[in-house]
Amino acid sequence: MATVEERVKAITAQKLGVDDIKLEDSFTADLGAESVDSIELVAMFEEEFGIEMDEDAALAVQTVGDAITFIANVCKEQGVEIEQ
Repeated sequence: MATVEERVKAITAQKLGVDDIKLEDSFTADLGAESVDSIELVAMFEEEFGIEMDEDAALAVQTVGDAITFIANVCKEQGVEIEQ
Protein backbone atom coordinates (compact mmCIF):
# COMPACT_ATOMS: atom_id res chain seq x y z
CA MET A 1 0.00 0.00 0.00
CA ALA A 2 1.26 3.47 -0.83
CA THR A 3 1.72 6.13 1.82
CA VAL A 4 -0.75 8.97 2.31
CA GLU A 5 1.77 11.33 0.68
CA GLU A 6 2.18 9.11 -2.39
CA ARG A 7 -1.58 8.67 -2.79
CA VAL A 8 -2.35 12.40 -2.38
CA LYS A 9 0.37 13.35 -4.87
CA ALA A 10 -0.82 10.74 -7.40
CA ILE A 11 -4.44 11.91 -7.25
CA THR A 12 -3.41 15.57 -7.44
CA ALA A 13 -1.13 14.88 -10.42
CA GLN A 14 -3.89 12.94 -12.20
CA LYS A 15 -6.56 15.59 -11.60
CA LEU A 16 -4.47 18.70 -12.28
CA GLY A 17 -2.08 17.28 -14.89
CA VAL A 18 1.03 18.30 -12.95
CA ASP A 19 4.04 15.99 -12.68
CA ASP A 20 6.35 17.54 -10.08
CA ILE A 21 4.37 18.08 -6.88
CA LYS A 22 6.07 19.35 -3.73
CA LEU A 23 4.71 19.41 -0.19
CA GLU A 24 4.84 23.21 -0.08
CA ASP A 25 2.88 23.62 -3.32
CA SER A 26 -0.37 25.54 -3.03
CA PHE A 27 -3.24 23.83 -4.83
CA THR A 28 -4.39 27.11 -6.35
CA ALA A 29 -1.31 29.34 -6.69
CA ASP A 30 1.26 26.70 -7.67
CA LEU A 31 -0.80 23.89 -9.19
CA GLY A 32 -3.55 25.94 -10.86
CA ALA A 33 -6.57 24.35 -9.16
CA GLU A 34 -9.80 26.26 -9.59
CA SER A 35 -12.71 25.98 -7.16
CA VAL A 36 -14.37 23.15 -9.07
CA ASP A 37 -11.03 21.27 -9.15
CA SER A 38 -10.73 21.64 -5.38
CA ILE A 39 -14.21 20.21 -4.83
CA GLU A 40 -13.44 17.30 -7.15
CA LEU A 41 -10.12 16.67 -5.37
CA VAL A 42 -11.94 16.46 -2.02
CA ALA A 43 -14.32 13.87 -3.50
CA MET A 44 -11.41 11.92 -5.01
CA PHE A 45 -9.53 11.90 -1.68
CA GLU A 46 -12.67 10.72 0.13
CA GLU A 47 -13.09 7.87 -2.33
CA GLU A 48 -9.40 6.92 -2.28
CA PHE A 49 -9.20 6.77 1.51
CA GLY A 50 -12.76 5.65 2.30
CA ILE A 51 -13.41 8.67 4.51
CA GLU A 52 -15.84 11.57 4.80
CA MET A 53 -14.32 15.03 5.22
CA ASP A 54 -15.98 18.23 6.32
CA GLU A 55 -16.09 20.04 2.98
CA ASP A 56 -15.48 23.54 4.38
CA ALA A 57 -12.50 22.35 6.44
CA ALA A 58 -11.11 20.35 3.51
CA LEU A 59 -11.45 23.28 1.09
CA ALA A 60 -9.62 25.54 3.57
CA VAL A 61 -6.48 23.40 3.20
CA GLN A 62 -3.99 25.33 1.07
CA THR A 63 -0.94 23.15 0.43
CA VAL A 64 -0.24 19.55 -0.54
CA GLY A 65 1.61 18.97 2.75
CA ASP A 66 -1.32 20.33 4.75
CA ALA A 67 -3.71 18.08 2.78
CA ILE A 68 -1.62 15.02 3.68
CA THR A 69 -1.73 15.94 7.37
CA PHE A 70 -5.46 16.74 7.22
CA ILE A 71 -6.31 13.44 5.48
CA ALA A 72 -4.13 11.42 7.87
CA ASN A 73 -5.92 13.01 10.84
CA VAL A 74 -9.37 12.32 9.35
CA CYS A 75 -8.37 8.70 8.69
CA LYS A 76 -7.23 8.36 12.31
CA GLU A 77 -10.48 9.92 13.61
CA GLN A 78 -12.59 7.62 11.46
CA GLY A 79 -10.57 4.47 12.21
CA VAL A 80 -9.24 4.02 8.68
CA GLU A 81 -5.86 2.29 8.55
CA ILE A 82 -3.25 4.08 6.46
CA GLU A 83 0.43 3.69 5.76
CA GLN A 84 2.34 6.70 7.02
